[in-house]
Amino acid sequence: MPQTDRPEPYVPRLGIVYPDSPDAHMETRKGERVNELVVDEHYPFLDRSFGFRFWSALLYLGIFVLVFTVSPIRFGLRIEGRKILKKYRGLLRDGAMTVSNHTLRWDLLMVLQAVRFRRLYFPAWKENLAGPDKDLIRLAGGIPVPSSVHAMKKFNQAFDELRRKKKWVHVFPEGSNWHYYHFIRPFKKGMFTMAYNYNLPVIPMAFSYREPTGLYRLFKKGYPLITLRIGEPILPDRSKPRREAAALLRAQTHRRIVELAGLNANPFPCEGD
Repeated sequence: MPQTDRPEPYVPRLGIVYPDSPDAHMETRKGERVNELVVDEHYPFLDRSFGFRFWSALLYLGIFVLVFTVSPIRFGLRIEGRKILKKYRGLLRDGAMTVSNHTLRWDLLMVLQAVRFRRLYFPAWKENLAGPDKDLIRLAGGIPVPSSVHAMKKFNQAFDELRRKKKWVHVFPEGSNWHYYHFIRPFKKGMFTMAYNYNLPVIPMAFSYREPTGLYRLFKKGYPLITLRIGEPILPDRSKPRREAAALLRAQTHRRIVELAGLNANPFPCEGD
């Protein structure tokens, strides 16, 4: 259980109105254009074309060189616990699933900075791949979650292939991005069933905030500084039936992320469906 003798984490006061349902998506920003995206059994969940692979490699080069330099300056990004990844290097060599709360437009880029020079693949909300960031999300490794049974089979086959290749996967189990929200919302169970099926170590990570200090007070305009904490891997209990083990893994991961976020109390349960 979280400790109760530590100070509460810094809470940004930005006047943001959050949805009533903890898994609802925030409203599209004014001026954003949303296009129709068809995700069916013919959709290239893993695009193997030369053009896609070229632009994806170029994007990752930009992330590794530019974003990794800019994010500590722009957001005051501080990453804690990276030594854990070195400690468990042998365990993580054959693939892993990183899991975090979803609170920033740049949060995936910060997770990439935490795991350093790895490509991450991640399930993405289909509507995000129809918006203004669609190309960046796709090239970064976003794979849209379909709604039809036939398309879901192809979606699962894509992740089967990624597992065979020992790739790393990132998930945002809260299901939606709530900008600068400090509590940890309920988690969807599907991603933990995936971790169980693939026997993937789960690496919990938590975004939390710090009050702007020094020069940051002059140009952050009330926006907080960002801390990303990494926790020790959690292994699926393969001795238990899948449903029970996935539920246990979800509860363990949710509890650990609450702790990593520095919360003494959290108003949400781990179950999000």
